[in-house]
Amino acid sequence: MDYKKIFFLSGIFILFVFLFFFSSFINFITDWWWFKELGKTDVFIKPLLIKLIIFLSASFVITVFLLFNFLISLKSKHSWIAILPESIFGQPISVESRSLKKIGIVASVVLSLFFGLVVSNSWQEVIRFLFQTSFYQYDPIFKKDIAFYFFTLPVFDIILGVLNTVIFISILSSVAIYFLKGSLNFEGFLSKLGSTELKVKSKEYIKSDARVHLGILIFLLLLVNATNTYFSLFKLLFSQDPPVFGASYTDVTLRILIIKISFAITLFVSIVTFFWALSGKIAPLIISFSFYFIVGFILFLVPTIFQRLVVAPNELAKEIPYIKNNITATRNAYGLNKIEERDISAEKPLTASNIAENQLTIKNVRLWDRDPLLSTFSQIQEIRTYYEFVSVDNDRYLIDNEIRQMMLSPRELSSESLPNRNWINEKLIFTHGYGLAAAPVNQVTKEGLPVLFVKDLPPKSEFEELKIKRPQIYFGEITNDYVIVKTKLNEFDYPKGEENVYNRYEGKGGVVIDSFIKRLVFALRFQSLKLLLSNDITSESRILYFRNIKERVKKITPFLDLDRDPYAVIADGKIYWIIDAYTKSDRYPYSQPVIFNGERINYIRNSVKIVIDAYDGLVYYYIADNNDPIIKTYSKIFPTLFQPLSKMPKKLLSHIRYPEDIFRIQTSIYTTYHMDNPQIFYNKEDQWEIPVLDIGGETADTSEPMGPRHMIMKLPGEKKEEYILMLPFTPKNKDNLSAWMVARNDGKNYGQIIVYRFPKQKLVFGPKQVISRINQDAEISRQISLWDQRGSQVIQGPLLVIPIEESLIYVRALYLKAQTGKIPELKRVIVAYDNKIAMDEILEQALAKIFGSSAKKPIEEELKEEVFKKDQGKELEDILKRAEDLYNQAISSQKEGDWARYGELIKQLGEILKIK
Repeated sequence: MDYKKIFFLSGIFILFVFLFFFSSFINFITDWWWFKELGKTDVFIKPLLIKLIIFLSASFVITVFLLFNFLISLKSKHSWIAILPESIFGQPISVESRSLKKIGIVASVVLSLFFGLVVSNSWQEVIRFLFQTSFYQYDPIFKKDIAFYFFTLPVFDIILGVLNTVIFISILSSVAIYFLKGSLNFEGFLSKLGSTELKVKSKEYIKSDARVHLGILIFLLLLVNATNTYFSLFKLLFSQDPPVFGASYTDVTLRILIIKISFAITLFVSIVTFFWALSGKIAPLIISFSFYFIVGFILFLVPTIFQRLVVAPNELAKEIPYIKNNITATRNAYGLNKIEERDISAEKPLTASNIAENQLTIKNVRLWDRDPLLSTFSQIQEIRTYYEFVSVDNDRYLIDNEIRQMMLSPRELSSESLPNRNWINEKLIFTHGYGLAAAPVNQVTKEGLPVLFVKDLPPKSEFEELKIKRPQIYFGEITNDYVIVKTKLNEFDYPKGEENVYNRYEGKGGVVIDSFIKRLVFALRFQSLKLLLSNDITSESRILYFRNIKERVKKITPFLDLDRDPYAVIADGKIYWIIDAYTKSDRYPYSQPVIFNGERINYIRNSVKIVIDAYDGLVYYYIADNNDPIIKTYSKIFPTLFQPLSKMPKKLLSHIRYPEDIFRIQTSIYTTYHMDNPQIFYNKEDQWEIPVLDIGGETADTSEPMGPRHMIMKLPGEKKEEYILMLPFTPKNKDNLSAWMVARNDGKNYGQIIVYRFPKQKLVFGPKQVISRINQDAEISRQISLWDQRGSQVIQGPLLVIPIEESLIYVRALYLKAQTGKIPELKRVIVAYDNKIAMDEILEQALAKIFGSSAKKPIEEELKEEVFKKDQGKELEDILKRAEDLYNQAISSQKEGDWARYGELIKQLGEILKIK
C-alpha cells in the first residue's frame, strides 16, 4: 500500500473542501455577527437548524433506501455476463463486483446529498406545515380548511415528488444491474410476446430474486402514483378551464369521478404487481397494465367530449354555482369582501361655497408631481455632486394643528460621485447622507419653485413637527457598500462655505471590530487588505454593512415581499424608513390569479409594517393584519420577531399609509369582481377598467393606466378631511366615469375601502375625456405652443381627480423647463369641472374663474395667511441665502477649474436675481 500517495490525495481533498467552503464559512461568521448586532439571532439560527435537520433527515433516508436497493441487486447469485458491452463492443467485458459496489455507494451518497439539498431549500413549506394556522374558511367542493391548500398540500407535493424520483432511480439502477448479471432476459420475453403466448413463466425471462425485488419497487412506485392521483383531486380547484378559474361543472361532475376511478385502478394494478412479485404469474400483470392504459386513454378523452356536447351548449346554466365560488373566493383572497359600496347622486352642482367649505382639500391638491419635484430638489437642494435625491415620498404631517400633505426626499450619499474616490474617503470619511428636503404639495414661489418647509444643510425648518435633530442617514435606498465608523478619522457631515463640518458616529449600529480575528474575517469577507492594515481602525470602530434598507429587510425575512416604494418619515427629530411587506400565495382555491413582482399569485395581504432607523439601522416588524393566517404562522415560528401594530410609537403610527402596490392589485381585480351576480359576471355586462391616459398629453408616444394617488380630502358624508388613496374607474371601452375607490389611512379607519358609484344614467366626464377637452382648449393650446417655440419644454403633469362633496374636479399642472436647464418650474394650473375649463398661475385663481369670485376670497385669504404670512423681508432673506450658496459653489468651481459647472451656477444665480 502506497501511504504517501494516500496522504497526498487526502491532503489535496481536504484543501479542496476547505477552499470550497471557506467563502461560505466567512459569510456565515459575518452574518452571525450582523444578526447578533440587530438582536435577531433567533431569526438567523432557526432557519439554519431547520434546513440542517431537513437535509440530514432526507439525505439519510434516501441514502438508506438507495443503498439498500443497490446492494440487494448487487448480491444477486448470478454471475456477470456483460450482455450489453458484448453487444456494443463485439466481445464480453468483465465487470468487477467490488469496483461496481464502490461506484454504486458513491453515486447513492451523492444523489442522496443532492436530494437532501433540494428538500432543505423547501424549509419554508416544511416549517409552515408544522406551525400552520387555520383559516376557518373552507373550500366549497371538498369542505377542507383553506390552510390545507396553503400549508399541507405543498409538503405532500414535495414528499411525493422526491419519493417518485428516488424509487424510479432505484428501479433503473436495479434493472441495469440485473440485466448485466443475466437475471433478466428481455429477448426471450419479447419473443414469447411476439408469439402471442401469454402463459410465460417468470423463470424464463427473470430470476426469482430479481422479480421479487423489482416487483416490490414497482409496487411502491404505483402506490406513490396512486397517492399523487388522489391529491390531484384538490388541484382541480386551481383549474384554468373557462369560464372562470377553479373547478368547473365538468371538473366537479366528471373529473372528480375519473380521478377516483384512476386512483382505484392504479391501486389495483399496484396490488397485481405485488402479487406478480411473489407468484411470478405474468398474465394478470399484463392484462391489468393493458386495462390501466386503455382506460386511462378513454378517461382522458371523455371530459373534452362531455364539455363540448353537454356543457358548452348550456354553459351559463351549468356554471352558475362555480362562477359564484370564483367570485366569493377572489373577493376573499384579495380583501375585497369588506369593501363598502356607496352610491352618490352627482346631481347637486358644485358652488363657490362648496369650494370654500373644502379649503383644506384645495390646499392639499398635489400640484407637484414626483418626477418634476425630484428634478427640482436635485438642482436646488443637493448642494454637492456626491449627494443624491433618489425618490420623492408622499406623506402627511400636522402643521400648525392642520393636516398637510408633504413631499419629502432624503439626501443620500452617492459614493460613486465623490470627487476623489479612494478607500479612506469611501469607507471612513464619507459614510452617510444628510437630512432631507420637504415641501407641501401645492405651494409655489413666484419663480415657480416649491416652497421648502425643510431645506439646506444642516436641515432647517420653522415647524416643530419637521425639525430634524439627527439628520445623518447611514441606511437608505442607495447605500450598498460597507463603511467603518468610530475610527481615528472624523466623518464628513456637510459642507459649509469653504469649510466642511465633521462628526463622529454616536449610534449602536454595526459590528464592533474589537479583535484582530474580526478584522481578518471582515478583510476576507470584503476582500480588502486595507481593512486589515489600516491604522485608523480602533477597537471601538464599527463596521456597517447591508445598509440598503430593502436588502437589510430581505436578509432578515426572505419570506416577506416588499413594496416597491419605501418612504421616509420624520418623527421625534429622527429620520425613519417605513416599508410595507406582504404575505402572498398562489394556492387559494377558486381565486383568480394575477401577476405580482413577476410571480403568479391569487392571495395577498399587507400583513407587516417595517420600520428602519436611518441612523442606527435597527429594524422593527409590526403586524398590521391580525387576520392573516400566514403571518400568524410566521409569528409562531419567530415569536420574538413580530410585534403588534399597537406597539409602534405613536409618532410613527400616524404616518402609516395604505400601500399603492396592493391597492393597484385590488383595483385591477375589482374592475371585474365588483359584479356579484353570476349572470352579469358571465356576460361581463358591467365590467370596468382603470383609465388609460397618454403620458404628458397628446404629444406623448406612450400611454399607461392611471396610478392611485394619496391625497387629503373630505369624503362624502364625513365631517373632516383625511388622508386617502384614490383611483377612478370607467366602464369597459368607454371614457365616462362610473365609480372611484378610496382606501382610508387614518386612525381607526385605516384599511377601510369604500367605492363610490355614480348613477349609470348620468354622464360624468372621465379622465380621458377631460384630457381631450384640455388639449382642445384654444387658450391652453396657444400657451403651450408659445412656450415650446421659445426654447423651453412644457411638461404636463398627471391629471388629478379631486372628489369634492359628491362631485369631481380635475386638476393638471403645467411645468416649464428650459432646454438648457434642469429645473422644472410650475407655471400654470388647469382646472376642469363639468363643461368648464380654466387655467391660471395658481390653483385658487383657476377655481375662481370657474366657480366665481366668492370662491376666490376665502381661499386667497387662507393662501395669504399660509404662503405669505411671513413678511417679504423673510422671502428676500431666502432668496439672498440661495444666491449666497450658489455664489460660494461657483467660486469653489472656479478654483477647481470646473468651468462648465461654474457657468451653470452663474446662470442659476442670474435666474434667482432676475439678471438679464
